[in-house]
Amino acid sequence: MLNGTDVRRLLPWSSPEGKPCYLVGGGSGYVSRIADNVERVQLGMAAELLDHAADMLADRRVTSAQFRFLAARLAEALRDVYRIAESRGDRLPVPDYDDPGESGLPPREA
Repeated sequence: MLNGTDVRRLLPWSSPEGKPCYLVGGGSGYVSRIADNVERVQLGMAAELLDHAADMLADRRVTSAQFRFLAARLAEALRDVYRIAESRGDRLPVPDYDDPGESGLPPREA
């Protein structure tokens, strides 16, 4: 059972069975630092892949096989970035608004 100070963090890797891995704690330990480094590498690789994709899209000589390979790598990078966003979003404090309009955001459409 989690106490009020523990945060559950989705880690940027899965178990050998493909299940999500979580870390429970304050977020300043050894595993947290490793996870931060893995996320930094994943985000850097995604940025480089986007640059490469822009170059390939500008090149009329790129083959369909090269585009399929690029699409597969982009899907992998998007999965990593989505997981990082999900992990970080889960750790954000939930704002305590008395009035739904207090957030400054437009109301959600039904």
